[in-house]
Amino acid sequence: MRRNLLLGAAAAVLGGAAFGRVSLAKSKGEFEVMRSEAEWKAMLSNLEYRVMRKEGTERAFSSPLNDEKRPGMFHCRGCDLALYAMADKFDSGTGWPSFTRAQPNAIGTREDRSFLMVRTESHCRRCGSHLGHIFNDGPAPTGKRHCINGVSLTFRAA
Repeated sequence: MRRNLLLGAAAAVLGGAAFGRVSLAKSKGEFEVMRSEAEWKAMLSNLEYRVMRKEGTERAFSSPLNDEKRPGMFHCRGCDLALYAMADKFDSGTGWPSFTRAQPNAIGTREDRSFLMVRTESHCRRCGSHLGHIFNDGPAPTGKRHCINGVSLTFRAA
């Protein structure tokens, strides 16, 4: 009985956190690049839409950008803003593209209290698309790990 109660409570919390969340654009107001939900759905794949507009997460080790090593720049898939330089990318071993820092004035952040923890969520400052989360366990010089969903990015080789 106790086990079923705990499992049911965990499922309700996780289910609500995963499926009951409001899109970032709706919760954060206006951005420079605004599109209707229909426009976002038309331009993005189902996975891209779920991650970028509904704050989902892609499966670890599923993005080809995780293995990208050529010089260049990572841009927002939603509005093409330059977000992360290859020079700031490192292999975190987590299965997602990871960076020590974003480009100046490229991202916004907010507190994310989903999944029974407090994290720093990152999003494109121009279109509001969800990128991932920022953690305090990265390498020098910043000590930060920007753990970013590859489907939120495009890459342009230098």
